[in-house]
Amino acid sequence: MNWIELKALNSLYINGETKLNDTLDKSGEINYLINSLRKLEKSYNKLSTLEGFTETYEKDYLKTYKSYEIFLSENQLLKPQLRFEENDIKILMNIQAWKKEGTLEELRNQIIASDESLRGVSLMFFKNEKYLDNKASLVNALKQILEVEHFANEKDQQYIYKLECYKPKTIILCENLDFLTKPNKPRQHGIELWYAGGKNINKLDFTDTRGLPIYYSCDWDYDGLFIIYPLVKEKIPTIQLLTPNGEPRGIEETEHSSKWAIKDRNIDSLLTFTQLNVLKGLIKNNQWIIEESNNLIDMLKI
Repeated sequence: MNWIELKALNSLYINGETKLNDTLDKSGEINYLINSLRKLEKSYNKLSTLEGFTETYEKDYLKTYKSYEIFLSENQLLKPQLRFEENDIKILMNIQAWKKEGTLEELRNQIIASDESLRGVSLMFFKNEKYLDNKASLVNALKQILEVEHFANEKDQQYIYKLECYKPKTIILCENLDFLTKPNKPRQHGIELWYAGGKNINKLDFTDTRGLPIYYSCDWDYDGLFIIYPLVKEKIPTIQLLTPNGEPRGIEETEHSSKWAIKDRNIDSLLTFTQLNVLKGLIKNNQWIIEESNNLIDMLKI
């Protein structure tokens, strides 16, 4: 859902009806409430509530809506033309939470020092380097919360982000940024975390592991295993893939875009016997494992 849909549901909760527009008419969530749950009805120019809508809204939507509204209001983002997707709001809220916790400061300083590109930042936080293209309001909100004046225009960032520690014993290269925002446990175990930016691995040509063992942590999906990991392995032949321990999730139910399509691609030689079995199970059940759902410390013990 986007903010227009979220605001319309809240208006229905307060007023019992709201004006119908094109966004609401095509909304999957609202049509689900109309056709499947029968909590709303639609006329040619408005939406109206039916019996049971209030209870459904209070149970499934109200608390979340209020948290979004407070966040947007506190950050002066609550404007009539606002069209942020719900996931955009969640990401902005997470970034602000990391900033308040103090776990974002090192990364923020590195973003500024490296003059990071807009697409590099997009890939960090939104997992798609083009996601922020032509989204000026969202870019401005991100700058405001990160307290960064500008992002460079280059399409490919050449800077490896590192979460360093005293007396490192191991390096883990992460496909996504999430683990670098939770520094306490890795540092306690002598783990140095690197983030290069998903598929943007050319910068790995210049890496120096200083003789430390290095491992790769990634989403266990088609892109992470069949595309990115083999490229990383070419750049750093000594790197070893970590076996995931997170719960698999359905590709369809999570609306994940990286689907299994393994024709003409074979990575068996890069995987252990255990990893091959995990991969076969994921493909068979059409599932994937999100990198940040894993326990990083436990993965190293396997």
